[in-house]
Amino acid sequence: MSERREDPEDQVDTTDVGGLGEVLPEPLKPFWMPIQRIQEFRDTWGDTYTGIMELVLGLGLAIGYVWWLVLYLG
Repeated sequence: MSERREDPEDQVDTTDVGGLGEVLPEPLKPFWMPIQRIQEFRDTWGDTYTGIMELVLGLGLAIGYVWWLVLYLG
């Protein structure tokens, strides 16, 4: 006789939820704007940016390893 209960996430409508900017006091808004820009950038370019940064890091490590090898063996 137990009835099915909804998860707490299903009980709340989260379709039109804003960010922290809605509840942030006015004096703190200038500090929030750079964070908001970073979040918008991550939402737009997150996967591409991560892929490019992984490539740059991999190339840097490979070049560093080859340089170390040249110094060690040369």
